Amino acid sequence: MSVVLGIETSCDETAAAVVDDRWRVHSSVVESSIAEHHHFGGVVPELAGRAHVTTIVPVVRAALESAGLDVAHPAIDAVAVTAGPGLIGSLLVGLAAAKAYALSWDVPLVAVNHLEGHLFAPLLETPDLAWPVLTLLVSGGHTMLVHQTAPGEHEVIGETIDDAAGEAYDKVARWLGLGYPGGPPIDRLAGEGDASSLVLPVSMTGDDLDFSFSGLKSAVVRAGEKRPDLAHADIAAAFQRAAVEQLTRKLRRALERYDVAGVAIAGGVAANSALRAAVTDLAAQFGVVAHVPSLAMCTDNAAMIAAAGLSHLARGATSALHASADPNWSLADVS
Repeated sequence: MSVVLGIETSCDETAAAVVDDRWRVHSSVVESSIAEHHHFGGVVPELAGRAHVTTIVPVVRAALESAGLDVAHPAIDAVAVTAGPGLIGSLLVGLAAAKAYALSWDVPLVAVNHLEGHLFAPLLETPDLAWPVLTLLVSGGHTMLVHQTAPGEHEVIGETIDDAAGEAYDKVARWLGLGYPGGPPIDRLAGEGDASSLVLPVSMTGDDLDFSFSGLKSAVVRAGEKRPDLAHADIAAAFQRAAVEQLTRKLRRALERYDVAGVAIAGGVAANSALRAAVTDLAAQFGVVAHVPSLAMCTDNAAMIAAAGLSHLARGATSALHASADPNWSLADVS
């Protein structure tokens, strides 16, 4: 049995986890610095990097102890770490720590793409998952559709041409005065509103599988300026309905084109209640399994990085100790 320590520091969460090749999570520790960024309305890269420097060692120690491993000489087969995409300062902290641990413990280093990590999240909760799977990966920085035929075998079949869905949520929340991050407060407020009180456009209605959310964000602002009487709850409900409609419309088209056993959602926006319900309903319509992750697996975590690392390790794909971080590492470039 192979066991891997995963380290994730792509943004504001410092995370470490221990996972084995049966996709069992022995420990998963996440320390977020989000409270430090709330006042600024978004993640401040320098603050995030400093927070990682402070928390990386105690978080790794906590993950090892929770997994019942010797902190000084843990019985692991590799250290997997996020090398991109993400904030360069944050990535470098995690990568430097992972290299130090790998060198000290004389085990291989495995550099992992953060987005690929999200693709492994469903396996950690459904180890006997049937393939192929269509995954809707939706976060603050990315929105894409991925066709997966097996662990580590994927093809990006659609992605946003401008803003990501999560970015649109954050910008609309900021305009409504709801603070950062914007997803949870909009989701809560939308439950109190009437989506039919405002008709917002659904972009990218053609036959392709790409997305666009910049126009929706702008439409919300224009509508609010023209109709100052609109309740914030109604605006939030209308925005969420339009955003989820675009996401599920593209997923429906993909399901019509690809023969799959299931659909999955991943990334921070996968925690959205309306999206979770819509994808579950869509899966039922097509007679496939819906893999809707727990809320802990939606947000950034190191268990998914460890899982991706295990897949690479099984193929003998390890990384050199001089491996560098790539803040713009595309999922399409991961072989």
